[in-house]
This record gives sequence, C-alpha cells and structure tokens, in this order.
Amino acid sequence: MQTDLLDFESFGSFIQTNKAAVVYFSTPDCNVCKVLKPKVMELLTEDYPNFVFGYVNCDANKITAAQNSVFTVPTIIVFVEGKEVLRKSRNIGLAELDNEMSRISSFM
Repeated sequence: MQTDLLDFESFGSFIQTNKAAVVYFSTPDCNVCKVLKPKVMELLTEDYPNFVFGYVNCDANKITAAQNSVFTVPTIIVFVEGKEVLRKSRNIGLAELDNEMSRISSFM
C-alpha cells in the first residue's frame, strides 16, 4: 500500500499509526528515483508486506524533508514503532536494502 504524505503533520501521523513504515523521499525530476521507487515498492509487496510504504515529494514538502534531515534524493527511511531504524541515501542497492530489511523484519 502506498500513501502520499502531504505535509509534516500527516507524516507524523503516518509514522505513529503504522507499526512498520518505509518512507521514500524523492523529487519528480530525479530519474534515479523514478526507476528505484517501483523496485522498492515491489520488494516490500513481495517480501515485507507488514511494512507500509509512504512517499514524500521533497519539492512540495520541503519542511517534511528538512525535519527528517533529508538533503539528497533518493532517501529511504525505515521506521519501526515510530523510531528510525534504517536510512539509505543516494546510492541504494536493492540487495543491500533487502538484507537490512530482512534483519529488521526478523526482530519484529
């Protein structure tokens, strides 16, 4: 399931109401982001269905990006019970992300 996060308040609510969340920060003009996003969503759907996917457009939501110290795209932040447990930025390998998600999932 994908949720588009519109502002900082809805971001906070999204993180608090979902036990496990993956938030994808990008911009509409980032070509790497456009290619990576569907692959991350597919990984979550197939292997980690207990994680909810959220998207933040950093151009439209500069405050949300800044409050989460996101200064480069793409950035993926994984939250478990409202706490950040993983952050990946810029050069993100799917195999590495899968390994780290597997480790996080095993602790849940």
